[in-house]
Amino acid sequence: MKIAVIGTGYVGLVAGTCLADLGNDIICVDIDKAKIEGLNKGIVPIYEPGLEEMLKRNRDEGRIKFTDDLKEAIEHSKAVFIAVGTPSGKNHEADLSAVKAVAESIGKYMKDYKVIIDKSTVPVGTADIIRGIIKKNQEKKIDFDVVSNPEFLREGEAIGDFTNPDRIIVGTGSARARGILDEIYKGISRADKPILFTDVKSAEMTKYASNAMLATRISFMNEIAQLCEKVGADVKMVAKGMGLDKRIGPRFLQAGVGYGGSCFPKDVNALRETMKENGVAGMILDSVETVNYQQKRSLLPKIKQLVPVLRGRKIAVWGLAFKPKTDDMREAPSIVVISQLQAEGAKISAFDPEAESTARKLLKDVEYTRTPYQALKDADALVIVTEWNEFRNLDRKKIKGLMKHPNIVDGRNVYEPAQMRKAGFNYIGVGR
Repeated sequence: MKIAVIGTGYVGLVAGTCLADLGNDIICVDIDKAKIEGLNKGIVPIYEPGLEEMLKRNRDEGRIKFTDDLKEAIEHSKAVFIAVGTPSGKNHEADLSAVKAVAESIGKYMKDYKVIIDKSTVPVGTADIIRGIIKKNQEKKIDFDVVSNPEFLREGEAIGDFTNPDRIIVGTGSARARGILDEIYKGISRADKPILFTDVKSAEMTKYASNAMLATRISFMNEIAQLCEKVGADVKMVAKGMGLDKRIGPRFLQAGVGYGGSCFPKDVNALRETMKENGVAGMILDSVETVNYQQKRSLLPKIKQLVPVLRGRKIAVWGLAFKPKTDDMREAPSIVVISQLQAEGAKISAFDPEAESTARKLLKDVEYTRTPYQALKDADALVIVTEWNEFRNLDRKKIKGLMKHPNIVDGRNVYEPAQMRKAGFNYIGVGR
């Protein structure tokens, strides 16, 4: 099928590449000409395991191309995916300006029936807005359908999430659109994981509700971790005991230094605003956001337990991305932690296997190292902010030997406290 994907950010690029890999004829559009030139040369602007190889294969086989010509893409395609950004506005509401601009262009350039598939994360009712804008900008009446098809891609796992999804949600009331979406996804829908067809507004709500629930679990466990520290319990054992209950399950029960990224913070706040606009109090999500704000700032007091005076002291930071397997630093806890340390006068050395180039644009006066060991040289403390797997089994004797003082604050509970203390470290985790 001929498909246009408008927007080559994280969602658009992954979706376009995976749809091409299913045999579709894909044209991806972006207004950023430099990005388009790079993509046509095979330069992938984000780090996502497996994406570069999949993109190269489909480029070489002629199933995907990139352009800044929106008119060409719309005229070329039977299905048009909208995958542009919806950043937070000044009141934390979703900024739909890019979505509206795309809808306007679709109305101007469409010459025959299209199914417009909204992949961007948008508030309930956005499909109605898109439909109205397209109609307003048509020269003559042409049939089309607007479908909600929210993405559920985890950074670092996105290829697998697209090709082997937990679920595919499609919101539409049109039999014609339903048939086209069935055809698009027939290569990845399964008997045990079929496409779930809903009305449009339920599909739009499902995305926000899903991310809000996951964020709620994280903040709940982080608050439980605070209590564990007070009463002497171990939050990892508590989480394991909770997770064995089939009604709860083990996912998203890990306490840490708070959530970040492009989705949870933005979507929680956007859903809070939608609730306010509709007269719903939103007390739970207010608390979720408050706990996360506090949790990102919870490491500094722990660091000061081990290094009371930070001015002039060297602090090593392992992990800058908001989570492993990505270079994304949007809303990353590391930004808060490093900013707090620098405000106290500390000198920072940092290592992240993928996010250094991103970090250099966001964090100043930081020494970046090529290995985690290099960051430790003469450090007064090590702070672990992202749980990259390569940190788990490093040589502890070497770690201790490189550091000026063997102080570790583990914001992701990578290590076992008893083992670290036995090895001679002054060790503080989260909720343990």
